[in-house]
Amino acid sequence: MIPNGYLMFEDENFIESSVAKLNALRKSGQFCDVRLQVCGHEMLAHRAVLACCSPYLFEIFNNDSDPHRVSHVKFDDLNPEAVEVLLNYAYTAQLKADKELVKDVYSAAKKLKMDRVKQVCGDYLLSRMDITSCISYRNFASCMGDSRLLNKVDAYIQEHLLQISEEEEFLKLPRLKLEVQTLYYSADHKLLDGNLLAGQAEVFGSDDDHIQFVQKKPPRENGHKQISSSSIGCLSSPNATIQSPKHEWKIVASEKTSNNTYLCLAVLDGIFCVIFLHGRNSPQSSPTSTPKLIKSLSFEMQPDELIEKPMSPMQYARSGLGTAEMNGKLIAAGGYNREECLRTVECYDPHTDHWSFLAPMRTPRARFQMAVLMGQLYVVGGSNGHSDDLRCGEMYDPNIDDWTPIPELRTNRCNAGVCALNGKLYIVGGSDPYGQKGLKNCDVFDPITKSWTSCAPLNIRRHQSAVCELGGYLYIIGGAESWNCLNTVERYNPENNTWTLIASMNVARRGAGVAVLGGKLFVGGGFDGSHAISCVEMYDPTRNEWKMMGNMTSPRSNAGIATVGNTIYAVGGFDGNEFLNTVEVYNLESNEWSPYTKIFQF
Repeated sequence: MIPNGYLMFEDENFIESSVAKLNALRKSGQFCDVRLQVCGHEMLAHRAVLACCSPYLFEIFNNDSDPHRVSHVKFDDLNPEAVEVLLNYAYTAQLKADKELVKDVYSAAKKLKMDRVKQVCGDYLLSRMDITSCISYRNFASCMGDSRLLNKVDAYIQEHLLQISEEEEFLKLPRLKLEVQTLYYSADHKLLDGNLLAGQAEVFGSDDDHIQFVQKKPPRENGHKQISSSSIGCLSSPNATIQSPKHEWKIVASEKTSNNTYLCLAVLDGIFCVIFLHGRNSPQSSPTSTPKLIKSLSFEMQPDELIEKPMSPMQYARSGLGTAEMNGKLIAAGGYNREECLRTVECYDPHTDHWSFLAPMRTPRARFQMAVLMGQLYVVGGSNGHSDDLRCGEMYDPNIDDWTPIPELRTNRCNAGVCALNGKLYIVGGSDPYGQKGLKNCDVFDPITKSWTSCAPLNIRRHQSAVCELGGYLYIIGGAESWNCLNTVERYNPENNTWTLIASMNVARRGAGVAVLGGKLFVGGGFDGSHAISCVEMYDPTRNEWKMMGNMTSPRSNAGIATVGNTIYAVGGFDGNEFLNTVEVYNLESNEWSPYTKIFQF
C-alpha cells in the first residue's frame, strides 16, 4: 500500500526469521563479543542482545572502558543450564526449562535482574505448590528475598496449616512449646493479666525436641527480655538477648487445635519455627460476663515489648506511579517496571500493615499523578507505554470500587502535576508531545460542569515536577525545563490567578515526591541529573525557606510520597538499579526515615 505517497511494507516473517538466525549465530559463535564463564562452562553471546534483557549485564557492558574488545563475565554461583535457558530466552523470547531447573533459572534471573523471568518462574512454582512442598518453597522465597512470592506462599500455608502439620517437612522444623497467660477485660474496661504474674521469662522444662517457658510480664523499665535455648536451631546461645531484630519476625499461620491450644508457624529472627501455644485459664474470680480474648493470637502472646519488622511491600514494583491518601489509607496506582505500564491499584492499611487490591484502572498508565477530590480519586494523563502521551482521565468511586472516564484533556499530557484545590482539579506543566521540553500550561477541571478550562501559565516550563496544595495555594516544585533539573519553585494564588516564584530548593531535582505535614512541605527523592537521590528537604511557608532533613533509606526517583494520618510514606520508585516495591516512613520527631513498622513481641 502507498498511502499519502509513501511506500509501506510490513514483513511478518522478518522478525521471527531474524531472531532464529541471531540465535544460530550465537550457538555457532559467530560475531559474538561476550564470553560468559559459568562454573567452568564458557558461553558465547552478543553484548547488545544481553544488554537489552539484563540490566545487570547492561551496567557491566556500559562501564567497559573498551567497548570494542570481547567482554568476559564470570559467574561462580549460577547453574550453567539455567544460564543457557536465559540465553535462549534473550534471543527467542521463549522460556523453556525442566521443572527441576526452574528454581535455578529463577536464581539466575534474579542475579541478572531479569524481573519478568523471575516473576514467571515464581508463578510456575506457585502453580506446582502443594502441602508437601510449601515449606521448602517458603524457604526458597525467603532466601531469594521475594516478598511477592513469600506472601502468596504464606497465604497458602494459612489456608492449609493443619494438613501441612502432618507432612515430613513440617516435622523437621525447630519447635517451641509456650504456655501463656490469658488476658481478660475487667468490668471497668481494663485489660488485665489473669494471674497478675511479674518477673522475667522463666524456663520450666526442656527436652531434645522442645523448649518450654512461661512468659511473665517484665518490669516496664526493662528494655529487653531473655530466653533460654536447647538444641533447636532457631534461637541463639543460652540467655541470649533479643533486641529489636532487623530480621523477619512474623506469625505466618495459626490454628486453634483445642479449647485453649494453638498450633502456629512463625518466623523468629529470620528462622522458620513451629510454636505450640497453650493458654492458661483466667482466675475463677474473673467476671464471667466478660469475653476472654481467645481469638487474637497477638493478645494471647502477652504483648509487652515493641519490636520492628519490615513494612509489607507492594505486590508490584512501581515507578512513575500515582499516590494519594484516601479514607486513612495509602493508594498506589499504575506506574511502570521494566516490562510494562500497569493498570493495577493497591491500597495500604497502616493499622494492619497490609496491601490489598482495588479495581484496576481502565487504562495502563505511568508518569502521572493523582489526587482526591470530593471523596473520589482522579488520575489524568500520563503514558501507557505504547504511545507518547495520554489525554484521557478517569475517576475512582470507593463506594462501588470502580473507575469511570472523565472528559479528556485538550492535549496529550505526560509527566504533569495533578492536585485538588478549592473543589477543583488542577493539572500543571508536563511534557510536550515529543518529551523534549516542559510545558507552562495549567488547566483546571470543574467536577460540577465536567469541563476543562485554562488558567494562568507557569513562569518556567516544567515537567516531572512535584505538585501539592498547602494553605489555599498550589505549589509546583522542581522538575526539568528540558532535561536540566530545576530547583525553582512556584506558588499559584487562585484568587488572582497568578504564579509567583518563591524560595528555591537546595537541590535541583526532577521526579521527586511531595507531602504536607504540620503545615510544611516535604520534598523527597528524585533525579538530580546524574543519579537517583535520597535527600529530603522541608519548606516553611511562614519563613519562605528550605531546610535539609533526614535522608530516605533508599534513593527513589519517580516514587510516590503521601501523608496518611500524621505519617509521611514513600513508596516504589527507581533506585538507579532496580524498580522498587518497598515502603518507608518518616518520623518527624527523630527526623529519620525507616522501612520498619512497630509490632508487639510476645
